[in-house]
Amino acid sequence: MNRNIGIKDVALAAGVSATTVSHVLNDVSYARISPETRGKVKAAALELGYGPNRVAQALRSRRTGVLGLVSEDVATTPHAGRIILGADEAARARGYTLMVINTAGSASRASRESDVEAVLERQVDGILYATMYHRYLEAPANLARVPAVLVDAVTADGGFPAVVPDEHGGATAAVDALLAAGHTRIGFINNTEDVPSTSQRLRGFREALTRAGLDGEAAPVVAVSSNAAGGYTAAGRILSGGNPPSGLFCYNDRMAMGAYRAAAELGLSVPGDLSVVGFDDQALIAGSLHPGLTTVALPHYEMGAWAVNHLIDTLEGRTGGDDPDAGTTTLECPLVIRESVAPPRQ
Repeated sequence: MNRNIGIKDVALAAGVSATTVSHVLNDVSYARISPETRGKVKAAALELGYGPNRVAQALRSRRTGVLGLVSEDVATTPHAGRIILGADEAARARGYTLMVINTAGSASRASRESDVEAVLERQVDGILYATMYHRYLEAPANLARVPAVLVDAVTADGGFPAVVPDEHGGATAAVDALLAAGHTRIGFINNTEDVPSTSQRLRGFREALTRAGLDGEAAPVVAVSSNAAGGYTAAGRILSGGNPPSGLFCYNDRMAMGAYRAAAELGLSVPGDLSVVGFDDQALIAGSLHPGLTTVALPHYEMGAWAVNHLIDTLEGRTGGDDPDAGTTTLECPLVIRESVAPPRQ
């Protein structure tokens, strides 16, 4: 059997276009293709061994055992790459194969649709669409042609099942760690981008303070670019003011790294004079800072695994029609305790 047979070979043998072959083998409901042409395409695929061995099985069961993962920059991002690891290990455990294609988050919608089409042409049973960070997504139109799950993203209409981190709960855990250590003056360095984590972490920060009997609305908050330089600038501004906080919650670990530098330049030690908590648990930062950074971990591995298991459950229980379980699932962001939090000086 020739394992290099492709969709164009099937199209040539059947005397149709490659698009027609894709529509037939993917059972695209809206494609206007006669029963005779469908039969010719399926016969050509079987005769040529297109797939190679999966095609005959797919034509009988309408499943190939292959899942596609379209990742917006995830494959090139070390800490978010655990989405792929979680998805791959979950797929293998259930007898499926995961195929990954990386697309740029900044790519045009047409380009992203082209990447999804490339996955669909591989006869996948379903698709995971993952983004590098939690954000609102305008899903490619052709993503709806097979069962799909969004990872770290949501759409405005909630048309796809999605799994995202519990940003609010993670922020609450971060502030609770500072409160438990005895801090009553706590500041927050936030992000400026209009993404779900910006508003949800701010809400968690303020609500945790209010629940503890403090004025969450009056607590110092500075929003800057979410990098080390931004954290440095914001921390310098907060710590140089009157009655500066003894505890600082940072939107991410990169900003916390900048806050460490600002504190050092002001003659403050961490955690002796200032306790700091980050978010993300980026291994190259949180574990390498001195002292080690207490932070909140994003459940990248768990989101990848959850998405695969949900997709397979949908496939194996599907009788046709839309996914009845569309909705958004949030996964816990656990606190990772290191050495950057201590009781405030008396």
